[in-house]
Amino acid sequence: MESVGGVVKRNSWILPIIIFSQFAGTSLWFASNAVLADLQKQWGLAAGSLGHTTSSVQFGFIVGTLIFAFLTLADRYSPRLVYFVCSVLGALSNLGLYLVTGGLTALLVFRFMTGFFLAGVYPVGMKIAAGWYRKGLGHALGWLVGALVVGTAFPHLIKSLNSSLPWETVVLSISIISAGGGCLMLLLVPDGPYLVKGTRFDPKSLATIFRSAELRSASFGYFGHMWELYTVWAFIPLLLTRYAATTGQPLNVSWWSFWAIAAGSLGCIAGGLVSKKAGSAAVAFFQLLTSGICCLLAPLLFHGPPGVFLSFVVIWGIVVVGDSPQFSALTAQTAPRQLVGSALTIVTSIGFFITIISIQFVNFLIGWLDIRIVYVFLAPGPIAGLVCLWPLFKEFPNRRR
Repeated sequence: MESVGGVVKRNSWILPIIIFSQFAGTSLWFASNAVLADLQKQWGLAAGSLGHTTSSVQFGFIVGTLIFAFLTLADRYSPRLVYFVCSVLGALSNLGLYLVTGGLTALLVFRFMTGFFLAGVYPVGMKIAAGWYRKGLGHALGWLVGALVVGTAFPHLIKSLNSSLPWETVVLSISIISAGGGCLMLLLVPDGPYLVKGTRFDPKSLATIFRSAELRSASFGYFGHMWELYTVWAFIPLLLTRYAATTGQPLNVSWWSFWAIAAGSLGCIAGGLVSKKAGSAAVAFFQLLTSGICCLLAPLLFHGPPGVFLSFVVIWGIVVVGDSPQFSALTAQTAPRQLVGSALTIVTSIGFFITIISIQFVNFLIGWLDIRIVYVFLAPGPIAGLVCLWPLFKEFPNRRR
């Protein structure tokens, strides 16, 4: 582990606290997804509300990311303070579901607000980690993205422990955990020795950024990856429910939804380790290739035995997100040095906007097609991403990118 005068070595608890806080804060992401079946029954929500709810969080995150970047809030104030405030406000937005008696509109508003404040949790947590690590930053970020993945899955785990657990209890638990993570970050993680102020976000830099062939390759590869990622995560419960109905096999849908998403943390951490030798482009390419193959194989696995099907779903969960840290690394390393911050903000925002289109597209298809074949329509994302990523993969197969 890197140190400056022994600073990091003496504060060995820093990374574990940042990891836990990131997990706690991002548990807000799918809090409503885990209890949506209950809300649909109690509030009379339509089947399509799953896609709309998830898209609302994504849209809030996009708006929040752009506003936070434009105002440079994590530079004007301590990122720990920004993280704490957003964790608490995100938790309160999540609790907003208690304030309404039902209805999709109110649900979407509160989920938008939650997504907005998540923009001060996930990216800011990365900035806090960057303040403590320089040479070991890639390794640290692999753990942080892994924490995000487990946090995203966590509401499903809480729900799986007792299928009759009231949805209010699940929502309250997640809000408490999120606020607690923010408190730990504020109280126990000082500003790091490498914390630097970023350049002011410049939306006019969009044209300049995409003049770089390497950055276009990394960015469009990431866009293909994002077409698949959050849509798979959002509709995993429906996939598992459909399999149970097709085969007549009893299945704890919330339990396996948790593992299908949380397994992605292994892909992030392992991918980070492998990238030290093979390079980020190679890791991203092969994980994206594998997840694309899973899209095409999904319809064929529906009639397989439970062991085979569930193993397939977990493997898919590992590779569908394992390339995320590598795409972030590629974007940062191929962007013009003076525009790295703007490039990451713009590319991330476009990527999350693509998730909204993908989620709504699949939401529409489910109303017309059997869900067993809908996942095939996610394959064009990874395929396009592989084509765009190929120049980086071919040119730098053994470079540490």
